[in-house]
Amino acid sequence: MITITENAVKQIRKFLTNRGKGEGIRIGVKTSGCSGMAYTLEFVDEIQPEDQVFEQDGVKVFIDPKSMVYLDGTQVDFAKEGLQEGFKFENPNAKESCGCGESFHV
Repeated sequence: MITITENAVKQIRKFLTNRGKGEGIRIGVKTSGCSGMAYTLEFVDEIQPEDQVFEQDGVKVFIDPKSMVYLDGTQVDFAKEGLQEGFKFENPNAKESCGCGESFHV
């Protein structure tokens, strides 16, 4: 299961409204970065049959089965810290992450 904070819901809704279309966002993982895996985010215009869908307050998050193995239990937040802002992932499967926060290792 994936949970989405109220701040993340507001930001996703804002992105989708500004874009003018889309079913929601897709969160995934790819091999990359200092620690081995990195999170990916993209808009979803077409739902795939194998997608797992999580909905919170009318916002849908889609995850493919391969990524779900690494993301199960993750909480997605959106935070502003100084001049930095972006999505933050609290992933219980991540054993370590790089200093820049871009990648993680399971």
